[in-house]
Amino acid sequence: MKWKWVYVVAGIALFVKMLIEVNPESELSMSIVQAVVQDSGVPNAVSGIIFRNRLYDTIFEVVVFTIAIMGASFLLANERPFCTIYHFTDRPSIILARLGATISALVGIELGIRGHLSPGGGFAAGVAGGTAIGLVAITASSEWMQAIYKRWHASKWEKVSVLVFIILSVITLWGFELPQGQLGALFSGGILPLLNFLVAIKVALGSWAVLLVFIHYRGLL
Repeated sequence: MKWKWVYVVAGIALFVKMLIEVNPESELSMSIVQAVVQDSGVPNAVSGIIFRNRLYDTIFEVVVFTIAIMGASFLLANERPFCTIYHFTDRPSIILARLGATISALVGIELGIRGHLSPGGGFAAGVAGGTAIGLVAITASSEWMQAIYKRWHASKWEKVSVLVFIILSVITLWGFELPQGQLGALFSGGILPLLNFLVAIKVALGSWAVLLVFIHYRGLL
């Protein structure tokens, strides 16, 4: 028991040290952020790191997400479809869900177009788009959602976005880059905005595919 107070005092001393001691790497971190912004040509340093400094990792993140979607479809393919599909039927819930879907879709479009200029990016835009699709899915019939998915060839667009993303990424890794343009402008950052938008499309359409699979085989989200 007597050693317990030693640990308590040591923990308090460490906590006080973290509060009062200036971070010696703060200036270094700021210079790193500035270097990333300067090299990538976009104010969003996170997008600069993801789509430029660590582009090799991002390629496989997109591939892993694609494999996850294919895995969900493959593992559930042998199961019997659920007979009853559950979704909201009362008018107030439908209105609120559709309103939330509209807001999420607009946020997703904004992040997809301007994600390289402000906080957010392709993955966040795709999640917002997938959320909008999910909110619509819990208020509409599964047949209607499936019909729209097939009518707009969403599955093909998802695969095309992955293929184009990989091709552009490989070209970028080889050292071929578009002009960066003016920092802070909408058309700036070279190829980064395009990669950002492709990721947004991929994540949103991939989320749509997973939602349809789970609704079809599980009856609910």
